[in-house]
Amino acid sequence: MNYLILMAGGHGTRLWPVSREKEPKQIQPFIGSNETLLEQTFKRVVKKFPLENIYITTVKNHFSEIRKLLPKIPLKNFSVEPERKDTAAAIGLVATIINKRDSESIITTINSDHYIENKNEYIKIIQLAQKLASEKEKYTILVGINPNYPETGYGYIKMKKAFKEIDDHESFYVDRFVEKPDLKTAKTYLKRWEYLWNPALFTWSTKNLLNLYKIHLPNIYRRLRRIQKSIGTKQEKTVISEEYSKMDKISIDYGILEKTKKLLVIPADFDWTDIGHWRTIKDVLSSSAKENLIKGKHVGVGSEGNLIYSFSGRLIATAGLKNMIIIDTADAVLICHKNSAQDVKKLVEELKIKGFKKYL
Repeated sequence: MNYLILMAGGHGTRLWPVSREKEPKQIQPFIGSNETLLEQTFKRVVKKFPLENIYITTVKNHFSEIRKLLPKIPLKNFSVEPERKDTAAAIGLVATIINKRDSESIITTINSDHYIENKNEYIKIIQLAQKLASEKEKYTILVGINPNYPETGYGYIKMKKAFKEIDDHESFYVDRFVEKPDLKTAKTYLKRWEYLWNPALFTWSTKNLLNLYKIHLPNIYRRLRRIQKSIGTKQEKTVISEEYSKMDKISIDYGILEKTKKLLVIPADFDWTDIGHWRTIKDVLSSSAKENLIKGKHVGVGSEGNLIYSFSGRLIATAGLKNMIIIDTADAVLICHKNSAQDVKKLVEELKIKGFKKYL
């Protein structure tokens, strides 16, 4: 059967000071309603996938809050990391649980912090990827987004020759992954057909995925095997806690995807945005670059293109301010140019270094 894994264990540090360790971005209502990003992701898929086939992976500290947000998800479908170990360990754990219950399972990982405009096309592409994975069991199936501007904040997928057409959608062999480019390089990619944005939408048979762990991440694989044997026994929680703590901390990208050669990609157009930093929120919600996006009390003169959020209730007044981000919370204020939105993560690292733990 086909399953979805909603990834809900991230930090969201680029959306500080709203996204914090105890309340990360996926459980915050950033985009256009009072619903959290995770709730919006769940609503996007639940009409086409049965509840029992939707899994959530998150960390122990966020489990209770996420459980409240998604009460319809069966309790057994929560894969809870005892501690944060990056995506290779997290995906390996939930894949192991699903494989134990269904050895012929196909899984797709879905980040819970993405904005999707064309929801029907999005679902269709996921279903095509799962269909292709069932036909080509030993392949990893990727989805790539046709870029419509020279984005420097995303990684890219470079395609090779066509593989086959599947339900009127072409699929291709993958040449390689490409790191986030500079602007000049991104403009070059935009002019060429073979470069796609990488939205981290991955599909595997669990049998194939666990074999990839065996080949490329043997340390994690050994731990996963011990965990799988314990599932359904009285020792399950204890074994998961003990074995998980010994796993390598590495991303699925570096640990497996960049090492395996059997990769296929389906290009897609469903208006995707990674809600990774404050500028993306401004871009998604604004009708024009010059529009001010305001939440809370604001008075401005000669100010345009700004994102100004006051969560504290204080009045924010601006004069002659252009293309800036101002986020005012009860205990912290962020001020930066929109072109420096990616650097908010560095600010959070500075807070850690300087010992300002209460602001994290």
